[in-house]
Amino acid sequence: MQIAVLTFDGFNELDSFVAAAILNRMKAKGWMAHITCPSAQVTSMNGVTVTAQKPLAFAAEADAVLIGSGIRTREIAADAEMLARIRLDPARQLIGAQCSGTLLLAKLGLIGSLPACTDLTTKPWVIEAGVEVIDAPFVAHGNVATAGGCLASQYLASWMIARGSSLADAEAAIHYVAPVGEKELYVERAMGVIAPFVEAGERVAA
Repeated sequence: MQIAVLTFDGFNELDSFVAAAILNRMKAKGWMAHITCPSAQVTSMNGVTVTAQKPLAFAAEADAVLIGSGIRTREIAADAEMLARIRLDPARQLIGAQCSGTLLLAKLGLIGSLPACTDLTTKPWVIEAGVEVIDAPFVAHGNVATAGGCLASQYLASWMIARGSSLADAEAAIHYVAPVGEKELYVERAMGVIAPFVEAGERVAA
């Protein structure tokens, strides 16, 4: 499973890095999450500059795509040229978006009339884009999932692992990154959030 973690200038580090780190717990099974950017380097909302592991075009060929948030997402959502470079196919890809990344999914026409999750700041913009926003950390419809809140990245990553491999692998990944003394609690919460949506969707080939 090759995963594109879409990361733009002004990105939120928690969205891109936490999700990528959890997904890369699956390296032994051939998985790899790549920081995927529209330019050779991008700088985060807190001034951290990173080098792209993959170009934006990689999103079209990846098995799965995660779209993180950032302080410049509204600009990106209004940039028709940039949106045209993001080519996704929910018929064959697992696609997840977090916080303002949900706005990009809306602009790409990948949410439609389905309810979605986002952060409180982005909520009015997503509603303005014609999408119903629900008060929940995570929701999935088939191969498309959205999450709200920076730390909801764990839900997107665990959902993607569960859909692409198994719930047991998702549990193991969350157990590894969870705080000592709270591991069972974290696993139980994460699985409680994603399991209904995993059971409703078919497993995809890794």
